Amino acid sequence: MRTLKVATRKSPLALAQTQLVCDELMRLHPELACELLPIISEGDKKLDQSLSKIGGKGLFVKELEQALLSGRADFAVHSTKDLPYAMPEGLSVPAFLPRGNPFDAFVSNNHASLMDLPEGAVVGTSSLRRQSLLLRKRPDIRVAFLRGNMNTRLARLDAGDFDAIILAAAGLQRLGLADRIVQVLSLPDFIPAIAQGVLAVQCRTGDEFMQQCLLTLNDPATQACVSAERAVSTRMKADCHWPLAAHAVIEQGVMRMIALVADAKGGRMISVEDSAPESDALLLGQRVADELVAKGAFELLASLGVSRE
Repeated sequence: MRTLKVATRKSPLALAQTQLVCDELMRLHPELACELLPIISEGDKKLDQSLSKIGGKGLFVKELEQALLSGRADFAVHSTKDLPYAMPEGLSVPAFLPRGNPFDAFVSNNHASLMDLPEGAVVGTSSLRRQSLLLRKRPDIRVAFLRGNMNTRLARLDAGDFDAIILAAAGLQRLGLADRIVQVLSLPDFIPAIAQGVLAVQCRTGDEFMQQCLLTLNDPATQACVSAERAVSTRMKADCHWPLAAHAVIEQGVMRMIALVADAKGGRMISVEDSAPESDALLLGQRVADELVAKGAFELLASLGVSRE
């Protein structure tokens, strides 16, 4: 039996997600075993700062990618939304697992929905995208900074620091905490982050054995949607912490996409909806990005002080 070393972040959610991938890989390949290699990423070390202020790309993946490139790990598991649009030379992603719930979850102990919150209620998140969408829907609430792993955020809610918090629905479900979801914030008002709910499996490009093994985990429909969504950020050279959202779905061979750039204070929003044959996923994403830019996306981002470097 061959044992594969798997790079993962140390958070409970990352470990749970990595174990899900390993379990499926070992189900498909009983001759393989997996040994987790937990790693603390740069983003995990700077929990007192918002990700948009830390800046940089790959805050949650660089250390895992270094483990791959050095040969310490055979493959790595990432939340796809954490992957920068540009991948280091020598690495690739042969597998995107079937997408989990792509939407955000409203979590509260005392309020039944976002619209049930009283005026002035405090909602916790560190995402500029979530902040902008929340304030467009409820300009009378206050959005407060909240980072940390999922259990830490829930503990702060339970301690009374917030009236509600916004988390990824898929993360709660994968941790067995689906009962904490009070409301799923879905379309049309809440467009998810690019590739939210998707797990990506990365390995060295030249490792043919690993490439072929991991390919058996790939879900083509999810891969197509991720390709389109990530084409938006690639075309715009976007940081994954921008107030940018894009979501694609496939119905009867046709891919439909909606994307937006929004003012983090709940003001102006630029949105685009478009469709194309599923086979043109990449071109659709590029076209949507071009339409956002033509409508003034870069000017809006500049007015918010968002760096395009």
